[in-house]
Amino acid sequence: MSHLFFSQTGTKITRIISVKFLRPLRCDRVYPIACLLISIGLTGCTPEAKPAADPDAQFNLKNAHGMEVRLASYGARITSIKVPDRSGSAADVVLGFDTVEPYRSSVKKPYLGVTLGRYAGRIANGRFTLDGVEHVLAQNNGPNHNHGGVTGFDKVVWDAKQFRNGVQFNYTSPDGEEGYPGTLKARVTYTLTDANELIIDYRATTDRATPVNLSNHTYFNLAREGSESVLDHELMIDAKEMLPIEKTSVPTGKIASVAGTPFDFRVPKPVGRDINQTNEQLANGSGYDHTFVLNSKKGGEKPAATLYEKTSGRKLQVFTDQPGLQLYTANFLDGSLNGKSGKPYLKRSSLCLETQHFPDSPNQPKFPNTILQPGEIYQSRTIYQFSVSDSIGECSSVLMFPAMLDQPFVKSHP
Repeated sequence: MSHLFFSQTGTKITRIISVKFLRPLRCDRVYPIACLLISIGLTGCTPEAKPAADPDAQFNLKNAHGMEVRLASYGARITSIKVPDRSGSAADVVLGFDTVEPYRSSVKKPYLGVTLGRYAGRIANGRFTLDGVEHVLAQNNGPNHNHGGVTGFDKVVWDAKQFRNGVQFNYTSPDGEEGYPGTLKARVTYTLTDANELIIDYRATTDRATPVNLSNHTYFNLAREGSESVLDHELMIDAKEMLPIEKTSVPTGKIASVAGTPFDFRVPKPVGRDINQTNEQLANGSGYDHTFVLNSKKGGEKPAATLYEKTSGRKLQVFTDQPGLQLYTANFLDGSLNGKSGKPYLKRSSLCLETQHFPDSPNQPKFPNTILQPGEIYQSRTIYQFSVSDSIGECSSVLMFPAMLDQPFVKSHP
């Protein structure tokens, strides 16, 4: 087994002793004491010891085209994505902070870049019944439970392991955490490719039946982080249906057509074109804060969503195997947070494209199943692919279709 040592800055992991290094010493048989002493001398711990997760750790990834991604252990979150524009000038296109401390200490914590869990989205009235037992959750969003509760996966420190072009984060959520049944072992792996793709792979197992819905809550502005508005971005969503919500933003349980409504993004249009229309659903969400029912049933064959900013030429395509995509137009950012640029984060200065199962599925039997059983493996993949082009519909300067590594998309539930 290799031993890992965290640098004092927490920005990288350095492998300092490996199986190959020790193999000539035949540690398992001939020189166990010598190897133990070597390990203690070099790492400060025994071979079985595991370094504590560094709450301030961040990890930098960079590909051959100059795209850079920074990730943090706190919340297994994305803290920075820098991508070039059509002239080759790079800019950070996601909201966040330079260091980890503001994520912890800010009075308002709008889930900047985080991994959401154990359940992304709202659960009505903070309760659900599973196998005849009612489970009561924290009501941290009005009368409802949202994004895993008061201390969801966004507010815990994940164990991290960096590899050549990515980082793997692991977190064990104990039985009863935030009211959820079962011990859930969750894994989120970020991989940066030379096709300008940031691949997010989710995996989880449990020892008791439990709801699981993992997602990412990154706020994007393709002009650059700190820009005042995202309403001029063009957006396409491959969905002919959406989930109407009640006034507390919980789905009603119905599925509605987007045709003839402000929610029709099947043909690209500016995000702000219809956002101020008089519409009950827009009023309930204070803008867009709704789940779109994606058309693709196979997953990953074409973009679930495409976002384009014409001045820079930057384009973001989102691929997923999930049945839903939550569009959130930063309706509750109010300028009280100043980010990396030093500029305030304003209402509708960014948007989120959250790939996920439907909110409140544990209480909605007609929605796709989100209950993970012991012996099952929750697996899901989302890809954010960046490129530049002269319009939202034109071919881009990097590969249009994402590289799928060594495995196809896997449905998290049948």
